[in-house]
Amino acid sequence: MTDNENTWDKLLQIKTTGRDDSKAGHDCYPYEPTPYPVLERLANLGLIRKRDVVLDYGCGKGRVDFFLSYQTKAKTIGIEYDERIYQSAVENQKTAVSRAKTEFVLARAEEYEVLSEVNRYYFFNPFSVEILRKVMAKIMESHEKDPREMLLFFYYPSQEYLSYLMEVDGLELYDEIACGDLFEGNDQRERVMVFQMRK
Repeated sequence: MTDNENTWDKLLQIKTTGRDDSKAGHDCYPYEPTPYPVLERLANLGLIRKRDVVLDYGCGKGRVDFFLSYQTKAKTIGIEYDERIYQSAVENQKTAVSRAKTEFVLARAEEYEVLSEVNRYYFFNPFSVEILRKVMAKIMESHEKDPREMLLFFYYPSQEYLSYLMEVDGLELYDEIACGDLFEGNDQRERVMVFQMRK
């Protein structure tokens, strides 16, 4: 796994490995990058394309953004509230091969106004379900202003997340991407749940 992590970081000319829980708390969870094999599987499905704009909540050092921009040619926007980790993403952007298609914003997720061009959303358990509710309200508000087809990707989702998402009006389960085979053990949470919001 570590070889794969280092290989991709080197190829993308970024540094995103390691975990950081220095600012973790009840509502905001530790920085831990999505494993590259999961991102490879996601990118290969064709659900994110060149014309799409991906909003990555709790982007950390920007791995998801740099990888998806490189692999799918989509534009990516990473939102991060921790200024120190946000600065790591900005530093990575200086050298990243896909830097022209990435953007980072220092902001709290629940306060960020979703742009009308955004039609893909990525979450790796960045915060509590209480914050997720507020974030979803912002996404729905953007959808009401400019109806468009949206896909929301939830990697390694908690049962609490899924229970809430199943109750959101207008949101429906679109697909489940199994990822358990990519790792040792039999972790049922190793998957990406994809939800859709129609026009």
